Amino acid sequence: MDAPKKVVLAYSGGLDTSIILKWLQTEYGCDVVTFTADLGQGEELEPARAKAKMMGASAIHIEDLREEFVRDFVFPMFRANALYEGLYLLGTSIARPLISKRLVEIAADEGADAVAHGATGKGNDQVRFELAAYALNPDIKVIAPWRLWDLSSRTKLIDFAEKHQIPIAKDKRGEAPFSVDANLLHTSSEGKVLENPGEEAPDYVLQRTTRPEDAPDEAQMVEVTFERGDAVAIDGEAMSPATILTKLNELGGKHGIGILDLVENRFVGMKSRGIYETPGGTLLLEAHRGIEQITLDAGAGHLKDSIMPRYAELIYNGFWFSPEREMMQALIDKSQEHVSGTVRLKLYKGSARTVARWSDHSLYSEAHVTFEDDAGAYDQRDAKGFIHLNALRLKLVANRNKRVAK
Repeated sequence: MDAPKKVVLAYSGGLDTSIILKWLQTEYGCDVVTFTADLGQGEELEPARAKAKMMGASAIHIEDLREEFVRDFVFPMFRANALYEGLYLLGTSIARPLISKRLVEIAADEGADAVAHGATGKGNDQVRFELAAYALNPDIKVIAPWRLWDLSSRTKLIDFAEKHQIPIAKDKRGEAPFSVDANLLHTSSEGKVLENPGEEAPDYVLQRTTRPEDAPDEAQMVEVTFERGDAVAIDGEAMSPATILTKLNELGGKHGIGILDLVENRFVGMKSRGIYETPGGTLLLEAHRGIEQITLDAGAGHLKDSIMPRYAELIYNGFWFSPEREMMQALIDKSQEHVSGTVRLKLYKGSARTVARWSDHSLYSEAHVTFEDDAGAYDQRDAKGFIHLNALRLKLVANRNKRVAK
């Protein structure tokens, strides 16, 4: 790859991406533009501006993307009830395509010929960043310093930082106990003290969720209202997408909901262990499932459930901008046309349970399912023919097996 003239760097303001900023300048002699996204990670981002300016960034972009993140990425994914390997709510995975989208857009605005990220060569994020970037601009150059440089240890990184007068926080000089990635949907903790899956994660790993044992002794009810598959109100109060997820995080975190200890299969081939906290997402998934129970036709719901694992895998592996994900999204969104109504959840010591749901779009007919007199709504004699027709092929198979066994 020819040396880039201007690079847009996904910049957190932390030590690693600050080292990358300086490395790009020294390695290529290029201008570096920084982009810092506020996805609800709960950190003050203005210090990143001061640090990028001090280090000679040619332009600095800091953007609040919380509403776009939830509206255009999290909510569409939750319409699918997406879970990777049956458990993971894809909190890190779904953030990467939005960051890549803005990297590519800023590169076009700034006249940059490359983008750069701080993902390592062992993880999934390198794939997610780069697949998204190439899908949006097939001619963009992507620089991944962790796959290029010889700064292969914490000692070498610190030495590089000191040589180039990059400020180092005191807690960065030693080994961090674990690595954290956070956004409005979840907090992910990996590495170091968590690397042995045979050891229980220490309590201090939890960032936003109360231990279930320490959660309130009183249950709490919360009502979530949906329109066309998206949450629009909590306890009757209309809110924006990001505000809804923020409120659900607060409620779920208080009651110890959404903690997951998972050993997952990374796209690059290895297994990794992570502790995920997704309090608001766990409530959202339970509530969405609850409203679908009464508004979604059985055939539509079962078809949707059958494609969900593939849809979730596409997001996990970085194919958000792929044709097949967009095709699946169209099917999923069609299924949500009548997924409107309200669900009441009961929150108690780590659990979120649907206890009531109602909707003007409901398919539930009490007249058909009642144990009392149904006034002719359903003729039970019809079931006999239904069963005989469905049993016909089973009878033919049984007769064949009996015949050939003689």
